Amino acid sequence: MSIRSVQLTRRESRNAKNARRASTVDEQMVAPERGWKRTTWIWLFLLPTIILYGIYTIYPIIASYWYSLVEWNGFDSEQRFVGIANYQAVFADPFFWNSFRITLLFMLLVVPARVLLSLLMAMVLNSPKLPLVGVLRSAFFIPVVTTTAIIGVVMRFVLDPASGPVNGMLQLFGLEGVDFLGDQKTALPVAAALYVWKFFGITMIYWLAALQTIPRDIYEAARIDGANVRQTFLHITLPLMKPFLIIITVLTIEETFHNFDLMYTLTGGGPYFNTEIIEIYIYRWAFAASIPQLGHASAAAVFFGLLVAVFGAIQLWAVYASRRMRRANP
Repeated sequence: MSIRSVQLTRRESRNAKNARRASTVDEQMVAPERGWKRTTWIWLFLLPTIILYGIYTIYPIIASYWYSLVEWNGFDSEQRFVGIANYQAVFADPFFWNSFRITLLFMLLVVPARVLLSLLMAMVLNSPKLPLVGVLRSAFFIPVVTTTAIIGVVMRFVLDPASGPVNGMLQLFGLEGVDFLGDQKTALPVAAALYVWKFFGITMIYWLAALQTIPRDIYEAARIDGANVRQTFLHITLPLMKPFLIIITVLTIEETFHNFDLMYTLTGGGPYFNTEIIEIYIYRWAFAASIPQLGHASAAAVFFGLLVAVFGAIQLWAVYASRRMRRANP
């Protein structure tokens, strides 16, 4: 190879390196511009949702803190500042503490039944040998996607003591009719049972997703070793489900606090305030009273929001604790 050809080869290699460097620089300059254009389009599509969420969610939350410090009926332009007087009135109101007690009692009725029963049903539907698994899963999930207020209205007709089909069946067997939603002893348990039935499917989906993280090989090994169903559940399924149990339980507790639509359409808080949860108490003071008291209702709402925030913090802790448990037991 001649000296001239060697020089040409070196020159071509240098030109190629310079071209690659130039293209790299161009790509680095163009990449942020492309990323900015893509981000702009994303924010433009999100803008209507952000505006509506800010108007109908963020603003009312912030405004409720101010309204809790004033005396206002919602109609007059004048808002008289009263400081913490509304909070003192709320804490001195026995009906508020009754609604607080009913809310906690409702939670105690709903959470264990919803979590445990859905776990058992998820274990049944997680079996690959069960026929029509997809149909059964869909059947349990249908109430979840049904409007809650419609379920409340329909169930009032179904459980009607005079013309409802349930009492009609009882009378066919010679039994007396029962006013399920009008009796102080049965109204809250019946509402809790309907709530469990309504949201049973979503908790079952949580458990199905959790159960599918357990390898089938573990169950096969336990079956070969002679473990029965009870032993498999106690020594394999339950220990591996502990991280998910924490998260699902806390999620269910937090969801139970948001039950206004079902309870209001079923009982309206009656009979004799025996099903008046905190949400209905707030609604009664803000909208159903002869003279609305937005300040009093907002003070109760702030207290209720703080209660939900506490359980939200517990939920974050539960997620963190479950991750640590899964890392400790891979």
